[in-house]
Parts: sequence; structure tokens; C-alpha cells
Amino acid sequence: MKPSDPHAEPFEAGAVAELTGLHGAFGFPERLLQQIWLRGEFDDKALRLRDGRSLRLKKRGRWNRLAGPDFRDAEFQFGDVPGASDEAGGEGWVRGDVEVHLRAQDWDMHGHARDQAYAEVKLHVVLFPSDKTFTAGVGGVRIPILELLPLLEKDIEAYAEEAAVEGIAGRPFSQLRTALAEVPADALAEAVARHSLRRWAVKVQLARRRIDRLGWDWACHQSALEVLGYRPNRDPMLAVAAAYPLARWREAAGAGLALAEEAWNFQAENWRQGGVRPANLPRRRLAQYAAWVAARPSWPLRLLELGAALAAGGGEPGLKRSRTALRKWVADEICAGEVGGTRFDTWWCDAALPLLAAAGDADGGRIFQRCWQGWGIGDAPAELVRLAREFGVGETEDKPRRALVQGELQGLLGWLATLDRA
Repeated sequence: MKPSDPHAEPFEAGAVAELTGLHGAFGFPERLLQQIWLRGEFDDKALRLRDGRSLRLKKRGRWNRLAGPDFRDAEFQFGDVPGASDEAGGEGWVRGDVEVHLRAQDWDMHGHARDQAYAEVKLHVVLFPSDKTFTAGVGGVRIPILELLPLLEKDIEAYAEEAAVEGIAGRPFSQLRTALAEVPADALAEAVARHSLRRWAVKVQLARRRIDRLGWDWACHQSALEVLGYRPNRDPMLAVAAAYPLARWREAAGAGLALAEEAWNFQAENWRQGGVRPANLPRRRLAQYAAWVAARPSWPLRLLELGAALAAGGGEPGLKRSRTALRKWVADEICAGEVGGTRFDTWWCDAALPLLAAAGDADGGRIFQRCWQGWGIGDAPAELVRLAREFGVGETEDKPRRALVQGELQGLLGWLATLDRA
């Protein structure tokens, strides 16, 4: 991983670092770093504090969106503690709050050492390298510092681009339309194709890091819940995935609904339900996942086996190379019919195919890439699809009107995201 210039002093205004990347200037907000910590998108097996001690995480804490420390009730262990219990709260384990900043000196700039609300902060997480070994807390207590930059799953420009992509749905339609109108058709086609490949590569990179860090089963489990959360509830769904591993859902079996309810309560204060369609409410999606795992407890293994067969040019009997047949088989045999419609297509393209590409060799990866590029668009903002149609994204002289596909939509998203960060 090679971020733009990790040792340069970032300009900070309003908790946003301004940096220069491959696609021009971009901002990296502190809130994005909080989301990275919440999602656990870093190598938690290689955590080392600025003072040289190792760090072992039990819980990253509850995201606090109100005043006070960013994360409450985290649990971790500093250094190797001989004979330490694995039970949270046991010997060697520390329970307290976590504060997240772009730079270590932001703690002092915000005056946290004089604020009793920060008296229980036990860990200071920062993005950029620090010259400090400890942060001076309330009453002069020394708070260990953890630098996240070397541990991230993606380079920081990719994180910023993904955040910009998520924000496109909230931008005025007229603003996006004006940006597209200023670009010649051939230049737009080239940009869409280039950004499509970039977005695929980033998705595979993230999938590979997840597999390396979590193993295949847990990477599949985490990715599935992330997709079921949709954009508004992605973060709390990832928190659920970390706290409730796949093994627990398998063990619950007939009591899956009770576990789904427990998982719902675990993130009760973080779910967003306003503006979410009833069918997509996180409570219903958790129940859906419980039913999925109860019916197909070994679904990650079945997915991996299918991927190996497809990469070898085969597949399940009768699938051949029909995308329609493949879609139906996967929805029934792997997802137990619990995930359908455009949400299935989003899971297949955002989670399953990148994971399969990451788990296979280069030849298999190209097969999954072609499958991804030509698949249906899944869930997409209606206005973005309208824009793509209006400006002829994916159309050719011999095929002026056809269905928009995943690779084209993702390429358009990636290109618009670079404009949003300019």
C-alpha cells in the first residue's frame, strides 16, 4: 500500500485532511477514520502502539455520535500479559473509551485533557504518524497511541473515493448533470471504462485483505451483513458481524430469530430507519440473514466450491454459461431464496464476486471480473441510472439502447466521485 504522502503534515480544517493523490486533491475527514475503526477495516493482528507494545482488541467500542469520546466501552489488552484471561474484563484486559483523530496533536487542539468527559479514554487512535509516544490525558494520565495508516486495508485515496461514491446519492441531480454535459462522449466512455477497472481492483483488494485477516468464512459473513445493511446501516451491520460471528448464527439454528433480535438490540442506538423502505429495515434484514444461515449453514463453502468450478470453466450441472441460470442457482442453492431482487445482484457484485476473485488465481480473477462487468446493476440510485441513460453510458452505434450493466455503472460512479473530491 502506498498512500499519497503519509509523512507529510496534512492541512486540517474542520477535521478534514487535504491531500494529493493519483486523481488530484481529496479530503479525508475524521468521520471517515471513525468509520474505518468501527468497521475494523485494518489489520488487527498486527497492532502495535507507539511505545512498542502490542495491542489486542476484544471490542472496538460503541460509536458515540454525541458529545464526548468517539467510542465507548471498548476492551483491549496492552502488551503480552502472561497468564492473562481471554475473557473480556479478566486479568490484563482494559475497559474504557477510545478517541479517534487524524493527528495526535488534535487532542490538544480540542482541549480534551481539560474535559472530564474524556477521563475514561484509554486509547488514542490516529491516522498519520506521530512523534509522540503517549497522549497526555485528563489529570496527566498517559494514553497509548495507535497509528492506523500502516494497517489499513486500502490506501487512503481509495477510502476517500468510496466515501465520495456513497455521497453521490445526496448530491443535486442538476449538479451531476452539468458535470456530465461538459464531457465529450468519447472522453466519458474512456473515463467510465478506466474507473470501472479501478473500482473492481479496489473491491478485490479489500476482499483479499478480509480473507487474509478473517479467513474465508468470516470474510463472507462480514460482507453479506454489510450488503444487507444498505448504505444507511452499513456501519452497524459491520459491528454486528464482528460481535456475532458466523458460528453463532449456525449454532442458533431454530433460535435464529432470537439471535437476530439480540443483534438488533446490540446496535439499537445506531440503526438508521428514516427513509428506509420497510422491506429494507435492518431488523428485517437480520431476521432474513438468520433464516439464510439456518437453511444454508455452509453457504460460504458452497460459494467457494462454485467459484472453483466456474473458474475451471464448468459449474453446477445445467448452469453452463447462462447468466440467468447462474443467478437462479446461486439465489436458491447458496442464499436459500432469502436474498432476491436487486439486493441479490448487489451482494453478488459487491461481495461474492470480489471474494471469489481474491480467493482464486489470476485466470479465475479475470473470469469473475468479466462476470462482474456484465452483470445487472443491482441497487442503484434511480437518478444516476437516468443520467447514464441520458448521456449514453454503455451505448454503441450498433446497440444504441440496451440494459445498463454493473461495470458501466461502477465506472460512472468512480468518475463522478473524483469530481466530487476535486
